[in-house]
Amino acid sequence: MGKRITTSLAVFSALASFAPLEAMAEESKDGFIEGSSMTLLNRNFYFNRDYRKGQSSPTGNGYSEAWAHGIIGRFESGFTQGTVGVGLDAFAMLGLKLDTGDGRNGGRSSFDMLPVDGNGKASDEFSKVGGAAKLRAFDTVVKVGDVFPTTPVVHYGDSRLLPESFTGWTAENSSITGLKVQGGRLHAMSQPLSSNRRDGFATFYGGAVDSPWLGYFGGDYDVNSNLSLSLYSSRLKDVWNQYYAGTSFKYPISSELSVFAGLNYYKAVDEGKQQLGEFNNDIWSGKVGVKYGAHSVALSHQRNNGDNDFDYLRQSDSIFLDNSIQYSDFNAPRERSWMVRYDLDMAAFGVPGLSFMTRYGKGTGADYSNANAVYTRSDANGNPLTDQKRWERDFEARYVVQSGSLKDMSLRLRQANTRATAFESDLDEVRLIVEYPLALL
Repeated sequence: MGKRITTSLAVFSALASFAPLEAMAEESKDGFIEGSSMTLLNRNFYFNRDYRKGQSSPTGNGYSEAWAHGIIGRFESGFTQGTVGVGLDAFAMLGLKLDTGDGRNGGRSSFDMLPVDGNGKASDEFSKVGGAAKLRAFDTVVKVGDVFPTTPVVHYGDSRLLPESFTGWTAENSSITGLKVQGGRLHAMSQPLSSNRRDGFATFYGGAVDSPWLGYFGGDYDVNSNLSLSLYSSRLKDVWNQYYAGTSFKYPISSELSVFAGLNYYKAVDEGKQQLGEFNNDIWSGKVGVKYGAHSVALSHQRNNGDNDFDYLRQSDSIFLDNSIQYSDFNAPRERSWMVRYDLDMAAFGVPGLSFMTRYGKGTGADYSNANAVYTRSDANGNPLTDQKRWERDFEARYVVQSGSLKDMSLRLRQANTRATAFESDLDEVRLIVEYPLALL
């Protein structure tokens, strides 16, 4: 058994040792145990990506394929009583390879299912263990250690086998009804396939950067039950300053009919040593939709008004744009895109827990004529690519077990097709994800 597996299992056992303390909760004089929870998530993930023309295939055989199983254990304590309460969060995560060949494991690409060594061989297993101390004073909670921020400018990613994490401190305040204020300073990240919790920062399009820290601050405000507002800013030192503003609106017309809308806006400007070159981008998306009973239809439009790709942290969910979907982000320079989406909730037809989603997005006008040296893309003659186009079509079916011993287990099938001109790949993609959460405490 590998050293990392031994370590992970030891930590899982340590976390599980908290479970018998549940019986002591009523006798406890504080809330450290009373407010504790421990969960175990089993995630089985099959991923197949077929590059239709072989472009961007990291292995040269035109497709990537992997089947793996993840075990994600989390312990979250409550807080000790008093004006200032203290607590502890901890996690242990283990990823196991079930099936993939060295010629189809995805290499070092955005496929990112399993770690790959210098010879292109996928690891049989990988793991990560970490935790954070936390402190609560009045309506403010501060965490120091391994954290999972959830903001439009810094949001941990959870679209692969194991979730992404960051190292640093975060603070959250909810003193004002309807308002949540968040901030933090992070000095390392751990991407989904990394066992190291102290990796440097990396961006999706620009790659790795030598940045000492990432700071962010902002808040979300529920004006009322129908309208919410968000405002955030962040600095990836010596790389960029990013600013975000967003709003979400919904209005019920009747018990069956409602309308909804939303707007997202980002501004990104180079900062300090300009490690990803000079840029001054702004990108926005807006959507309108209607929901009638089990049916929901939405139309969205998105525009990047900058000369470079709108970038964000690698494999994170730090891009709250309506047309950022399963594979494509539709965020190329000068790109304009439209998307239509349809959702169906089968509970109205007597099958609670079953839902379907399909969407189609099309982008046009991507132009790298004025992109900087980091983000530019050129043809075989070295000329910047212009008038680039792409489209993506997605389908998703999801079922969550409603009762019985397998209650809350979910099965999700995701399928995507995308076609593009020279600046992106043509690919077909299938993901099958089965998740089974268990509450141990």
